[in-house]
Amino acid sequence: MTELNRTPLHDLHLELGGKMVEFAGYHMPVQFPLGVKKEHEHTRAECGLFDVSHMGQVVVRGPEPARALESLVCADIVGLETGQQRYALFTGTEGGILDDLMVVNAGDHLYLVVNAACKAQDIAHLRTGLGGEYSVEELDRGLLALQGPKAASVMERLCPAACELVFMQHARFEIDGMAVWISRSGYTGEDGFEISVAAEDAERLARRLLAEAEVESIGLGARDSLRLEAGLCLYGHDIDQTTTPIEAGLIWAIGKARRAGGEREAGFIGADIILHQLQARDHRRKRVGLLGEGRAPVREGAELFDEAGHSLGHVTSGGFGPTVGKPVAMGYVTIDAAEIGNVVYAEVRGKRLPMTVSKMPFVTPGYHRG
Repeated sequence: MTELNRTPLHDLHLELGGKMVEFAGYHMPVQFPLGVKKEHEHTRAECGLFDVSHMGQVVVRGPEPARALESLVCADIVGLETGQQRYALFTGTEGGILDDLMVVNAGDHLYLVVNAACKAQDIAHLRTGLGGEYSVEELDRGLLALQGPKAASVMERLCPAACELVFMQHARFEIDGMAVWISRSGYTGEDGFEISVAAEDAERLARRLLAEAEVESIGLGARDSLRLEAGLCLYGHDIDQTTTPIEAGLIWAIGKARRAGGEREAGFIGADIILHQLQARDHRRKRVGLLGEGRAPVREGAELFDEAGHSLGHVTSGGFGPTVGKPVAMGYVTIDAAEIGNVVYAEVRGKRLPMTVSKMPFVTPGYHRG
């Protein structure tokens, strides 16, 4: 078996009693002694600290890098102001999603955060797609996410200036002499900060954050249930190369300037298919939120049926939502079954359990928009 990669916080996770598992080629904590449910609840009520150092952090430099990156993503990158961050999608020739990522306009360069499982192919895709004029550098840095309604109170003590950021802003600061890059963002549906720090400082920063009374270490299990309640896609599950942004309900990730009639219409890979679907709305399936009854969770892969027993699609992410108090899931169903309030039936161990097509997110987001 190939040796698993380790993040700069690996030894700290072991010290804190983290239950370690393989994830995207890394040895990562799925939970800590608090347990997944309590970790989830603590993040919703107070503040959780997540190790997301397995994600790929990449710097792109060259002439007009924003304009160049627009050949590979459907987002408006040229219109991104310095210090702003935007969600983007790498798209393929058939209109599918190769990965989702965050893009920061860092002034004279772009700073990207890509998914761990896709980072090698993303970096290769960037180098090939942008060409020799552009340098694409993978950084060796830690990445910590501080998430929850009390994240700002904690940050106020450590780095008050970072609290002036609003959702999806990014800037550079210092915490206890450590240079940090902080964005007001995260993947839990809560207010919070993602903090990039030199690998050698990552453990010291994590210990400093964990010294605050509100902060607990949180593992991958609660990270997954939190993002699911927030209606956020997990790449390789809810979105992949077989799903288009339109089918995935990510129309908002296609910049207005990149749409038909926009000032930089199309110009990205798969634009013909994606912009046709956006205009004609002739796609045949759609990602929806699903709320169950009782306590039995409906997991990824469960088939979905209508009352007459016709197959409608399948679940791509599912579990019990501790905040919602019910089973929550998302998946793809045929367009005629995607209306809010429609009841579908998920097959679980030979039984068909009713689930209602519901709006997402399942919880009210706590993002700090100023």
